[in-house]
Amino acid sequence: MCWNISDIRFDFILGTIRDNNVHFYFERKKNIRLPFQKAFYFCTVFMKKLNNKIVGLIRDLILSIINRAYNPFRQLIPPETFRYAATGGFNTAFDIILYFVFYNFILNKQIIDLGFVSISPHIAAFLFVFPVTFTTGFLLAKYITFTGSTIRGRVQFSRYAMMVGGSIFLNYVLLKLFVEYFHIWPTVSKVIITVIVVIYSYVVQRYFTFRTGMIKKGKRVV
Repeated sequence: MCWNISDIRFDFILGTIRDNNVHFYFERKKNIRLPFQKAFYFCTVFMKKLNNKIVGLIRDLILSIINRAYNPFRQLIPPETFRYAATGGFNTAFDIILYFVFYNFILNKQIIDLGFVSISPHIAAFLFVFPVTFTTGFLLAKYITFTGSTIRGRVQFSRYAMMVGGSIFLNYVLLKLFVEYFHIWPTVSKVIITVIVVIYSYVVQRYFTFRTGMIKKGKRVV
């Protein structure tokens, strides 16, 4: 290892990193690892395996509950559709409960003043809750509903984000259309729109986000 004060140069073992006037030079050598590198490597592998095991246990538990509930409906609807209804219903209920807690107790129905802008409590509650339920919705879809997908996780995530963006846009446009132009009561409009958006969401996830509806035996779909 070399340390040169004049040009702030460090020679190490991993590779090369440069940041403005500070340069870190790393030389690769086979089968050579510093003690801290070994510790970091083993900690990373251990945490990854532990995380996979925990995710697997949670996934198996949820699937066992859903499969038991699915038995009476086995002759009526496909298993993937039932899993979508179950996970979607759970995430929707979770979203409503979390929104209620944030709006009434955490934000206490108070306007949030950021100095340059003020956010109403109902919008602020949505902004806090949306990232949480967006994440849980994706994880449930990936690990519970559309488990047969062969698409990479990052591609699934980006497509899922596009699908959610489409759902938000569809909600906004149809609410404006039904309430302001067709003069349908807002609550009735919301019920109708929810049915439309649920169908849209299922079709897009099945044939675009995860593409399990296009999988054929022995063929990889991307």
